[in-house]
Amino acid sequence: MEHSSENVYALAFGAHPDDVELSCGATLLKIIREGRSAAVCDLTKGELGTLGSAATRKRESEDARDVMGYSARVRLDLGDGKLWYNEKNLHAVIGVIRRFRPTVVFANPPEERHPDHIKASRLIADAVYYAGLKQLVTLDDTGKAQDPHRPPHLFHYLQFRHIEPDIIVDVSDTFQASRAGVLAFGSQFYREGSEPRTLINRKEFLTGLEARARYFGEQIGTMYGEGLLTTGTPGIRNFTGLFA
Repeated sequence: MEHSSENVYALAFGAHPDDVELSCGATLLKIIREGRSAAVCDLTKGELGTLGSAATRKRESEDARDVMGYSARVRLDLGDGKLWYNEKNLHAVIGVIRRFRPTVVFANPPEERHPDHIKASRLIADAVYYAGLKQLVTLDDTGKAQDPHRPPHLFHYLQFRHIEPDIIVDVSDTFQASRAGVLAFGSQFYREGSEPRTLINRKEFLTGLEARARYFGEQIGTMYGEGLLTTGTPGIRNFTGLFA
């Protein structure tokens, strides 16, 4: 696991490598370009994926980290297809939250096509709460007890299933650049003659991804948008900076 001594503003979790880039990469890049830091945590190695090995997906996730400019990217091994809700997995996610102490957490959506995405959503949401409990002890890699930390904001990004978002982020200035983070996962996408076919290596998939961003952008009068689900009611401090 890669170490970082710095807190981050945003911490994005994904059940599998590429979940984050496909769903909220342009938002993360926007946060970074606004002068804040962002880190990513993949909960599994993605070893059950039809295309690409765990080693390939690790290399791709590191390439995505570099091209996107994340402060760090860590990979847990909670088991692709075995992402169970249990104490061990919950404490592992809590440990990552306490390590990076983010203000904002991004997680898989609670309703989804892939069972791992649903399980990850609950694990992350509960870990955000439990990470603030002083009596719940987790240890860092040196064996030292971690300080409690409860992130004030949790958002769920959108994946395969269409859900009307609670908020839409204007990512017109970062969407095209964020495609480099998506394309870092080349083993997962269309290549001439590649077999077998999967949902995301169809030739039309990346075009559809852009169409969704255009649809969300259209809802707020911009070129591109990324939709998020809120888990609380956000307060407004800078009113004039609120609107796209």
